[in-house]
Amino acid sequence: MTSYETPTNNLVGPLLTDLYQITMTYAHWKNKRHEEHSVFELFFRKNPFKGSFTLFCGLDEVVKHLHAFKFSQEDIDYLKSTPSLQHCDPGFFDYLLQLDCSKTQIQALPQGSLAFPRVPLVIVSGPLGVGQLLETTLLTLINYPSLLATNAARMVLRAHDHDNHRPQSADLPRQCQKQILCAEFGLRRAQGPDGGFSASKYAFVGLFAATSNVKAGKELGIPIVGTHAHAFVQSYLSLDEVQELTVANKNSGGQVNLLEKVLEYRDNKNGANLGEDFQKTNDGELAAFIAYACAFPDSFLCLVDTYDTVKSGLLNFCMVSLVLGDLGYTPKGIRLDSGDLAALSMACAHKFAELAKSQNRPFFHDLDIVASNDINEKTLVKLNQQGHAITLYGIGTNLVTCQAQPALGCVYKLVELNGKPRLKLSQEIAKVLIPGRKRAYRLFGKKEAPLLDLMVDADKDDPPEAGKPVLCRNPFQAMDRVMVTPSRVTLLHGVYFDGGKEALESVGSLQENRNLVKEQLGGVAGMGILDYEEPKQYPVMVSDNLYNFLHTMWQEQLPVPELS
Repeated sequence: MTSYETPTNNLVGPLLTDLYQITMTYAHWKNKRHEEHSVFELFFRKNPFKGSFTLFCGLDEVVKHLHAFKFSQEDIDYLKSTPSLQHCDPGFFDYLLQLDCSKTQIQALPQGSLAFPRVPLVIVSGPLGVGQLLETTLLTLINYPSLLATNAARMVLRAHDHDNHRPQSADLPRQCQKQILCAEFGLRRAQGPDGGFSASKYAFVGLFAATSNVKAGKELGIPIVGTHAHAFVQSYLSLDEVQELTVANKNSGGQVNLLEKVLEYRDNKNGANLGEDFQKTNDGELAAFIAYACAFPDSFLCLVDTYDTVKSGLLNFCMVSLVLGDLGYTPKGIRLDSGDLAALSMACAHKFAELAKSQNRPFFHDLDIVASNDINEKTLVKLNQQGHAITLYGIGTNLVTCQAQPALGCVYKLVELNGKPRLKLSQEIAKVLIPGRKRAYRLFGKKEAPLLDLMVDADKDDPPEAGKPVLCRNPFQAMDRVMVTPSRVTLLHGVYFDGGKEALESVGSLQENRNLVKEQLGGVAGMGILDYEEPKQYPVMVSDNLYNFLHTMWQEQLPVPELS
């Protein structure tokens, strides 16, 4: 028998559900309906962050959960003891103890797919009792990962807006020409350890380049990054504390006293002529940077805003970097964590350009300028408008908490039972369910850009074909319809779990999921879907058969009011 990974979080299991899922399942069992064949769809009704797209994530943990789904005797003993279930027929607990997902199938979008409202993210087919018990767990495994990955991708897009629109000028510092990256710094502000780990994982799928989370680095293979905090700088008060620290000279061998070499630059004993400003910096901060350089001469990157960014931190970093350069090392850069990030980044970049020229140190052109400090999507837009020289954003709180919208709002609805479609009506059009088992396709135009997603009746409709016209309709607006002749058609869902047997599709690695995100975002670039302000809404439509079926059922099941 093939072995499968268990869910990453050991809290994930059959009891990670709402009580009413178990009470409903008991009622189905009591009425001998628990084995009836059901189809549930998991989807969302509105894209998050006032945007026009969502990235689907969480499928990897869903598949693990289905493989591992099993009530333990301890679980059953607990359920028997609860006031809500203690009077249930003992046979129900025997049923739960034997239950697994061997009769259940999961179809889903590939992880990392662009997803749009009403198109199912996951389709669950199998016994009604199992389908009901999976609802809450699947929602919690998909809602946050999809929201987080979407949030991450939106921030990366905003960062890259600066890459795409910055002015090209020989007078601009080299930092202004580098591609901007984003790193996830949110573990300390996340909603608990699982929230922090999930954020690191799915931010990487959403195109963040690295994380500060060491556990995520170890378990998931995500690159980890980090430097020091203000506390490290504050722990030094005097240059006396670093008098004996040495660094190996890569060029000539032997150990070099770092403080002595730094003071040669500071006091102009070597003819560097850095200027009087370098003699007025904070000694404790300089000592801290010397200490850090001794520990990490090959990856020297400092937080420079503990006292005064431009008048102290920047200059202290530059002096230590000059010495490291003399010894054969290449410093990495600085981090800004307060103040006017745009203006400070430009000031730092100009100083780097000046020293690269005056001191003949080309590496200053390539130093990173990392910015943190409560960054969100709106901040990124504002920084782009101001103009900046930031090369990497460290984004924490507003990424992992999804500050702009705290929940995606996926729902899980019964659409078919025993081969008969099920319809949910509502006074809100947005909440009316499109009934029945469906297939979903993405239709592409002549330029290989997607035109729309089309849902068809799985039993009555033929699949759309390239080169053949198909009528596509808005399910809720009679006059909103279009005839489309696609150049290419893609079936959106694959089988990722089939009763524990080898599924047709693999969820793939995080890197493969990430590559899919790049591919799909690139495929809609320039269509307005990825815009920050007033993004163009992507059409999700239904076949003519499905439209007529929906409205026929609607008329049949909608109560007719009486006038008296």
